[in-house]
Amino acid sequence: MGAFERDLDLLLAKLSNGVDKAAENKLSTLRDRLIQLRKQNVVKINHTVMELVCAKHLILKGYDLDVERLADGGLTYDLCGVKGYGTLIVEVETGFVPPEHALDPMTYCKARLASKIARYSNYADKFGIGTPPHYIVQFPPSFTKAPRFRSSEELAEVKRLCDLYYKDPPVSLDEIKNARLHSIYVIDVDTLTTHEMDPTSYSDNTIFWKY
Repeated sequence: MGAFERDLDLLLAKLSNGVDKAAENKLSTLRDRLIQLRKQNVVKINHTVMELVCAKHLILKGYDLDVERLADGGLTYDLCGVKGYGTLIVEVETGFVPPEHALDPMTYCKARLASKIARYSNYADKFGIGTPPHYIVQFPPSFTKAPRFRSSEELAEVKRLCDLYYKDPPVSLDEIKNARLHSIYVIDVDTLTTHEMDPTSYSDNTIFWKY
């Protein structure tokens, strides 16, 4: 816990530089919650610092935020924000691949992203993925379209991919039909900056998904 708290205190001091007291207090509240979760062995430092850097960006855009919020269906939202009557969920992806998927890392990462978009985006008005600059998130291009513009072939392909790894419970076709990815948040911890991009622009500037 000593190193974890020390790292968060150092990060918070840097993030608080130049912001008003209200924003500083919101960041401090999130820091305290993450420390409590660390005591329960729920969070890891790499993921946590990305959450806080992204949190500053969202706080300055007017969102009231919570981190690691438990929700219905056994889901936990990394960042859950409210602004006015609108809600936002951001899931932070570090690119970690567990050892059991050492021989299929790309397929595993694609399926994990597809399943998260399908499941989580149905619980908020807007849904985003947070990622470091050194990791290219691979999401189905169909999730950038309005649901009515997706073909049955695109839906079937996403369903097939999710079914490779997620069977208990499976990702439903209805979840896939109604899912939508609105934003990519590129989180640079080294510079303490977050750059928000629309998914199409992100995919146009990266080596991207091929079915």
